[in-house]
Amino acid sequence: MRRIFLLLPLMAMLGACIDSPQVSKSRGTKQSATVITPRPEARQCLAQLGQTNASFTPLPDQYFGGGCSNLNTVKLSDIRGDYNQLAVANLGPLACPVASTFAQWARFGADRAARQILGSGLVRIETMGSYACRNVAGTGRRSAHATANAVDVSAFILENGQRISVLEHWNNGSPAERQFLRVVQDSACKRFGTVLGPNYNQAHRDHLHLEIGNGAFCR
Repeated sequence: MRRIFLLLPLMAMLGACIDSPQVSKSRGTKQSATVITPRPEARQCLAQLGQTNASFTPLPDQYFGGGCSNLNTVKLSDIRGDYNQLAVANLGPLACPVASTFAQWARFGADRAARQILGSGLVRIETMGSYACRNVAGTGRRSAHATANAVDVSAFILENGQRISVLEHWNNGSPAERQFLRVVQDSACKRFGTVLGPNYNQAHRDHLHLEIGNGAFCR
């Protein structure tokens, strides 16, 4: 009988030792899942972007201070055109809603316009970047670039090797080249809240600024 009483505390100690790692492991797994799971609105946007057959990588949220941040952003590497993938050059973090709209515009606005007007589809879209922690030129207001909610498009590369740039061909290109650039801008105006080009001011002489927003400002 005395032996039984002596064994009971030992069994209790062993039981506690066996259970402890399981509790720790369970808590660790739960904490990790919470950190890496995107918010519901982010998951929805990523799903919509995936439906465009674009190639992209979700990026972690980052706050840089001073009104600058990367929230719900992706690294967009290429976009699906009507017949092939379209590469995207010099593009940094881009907010998912902008990336989704950009992918649709690239296919249904730019690629199709190139085939119809110039007789050749696109293979690459060149940009001047997306995220930049800066103000709107000449103001104290943060640019949409400061939150990765805008992209600047500078040129289009066609399947036949032709390069159409905003700087070189907006005013000095052939009639077809000038028409193409204006058609792609008009198409962007139907999808983005703010679209600025060479007709807006000197700062936009070499690119089309595409920005998500609730307004409808197209210049």
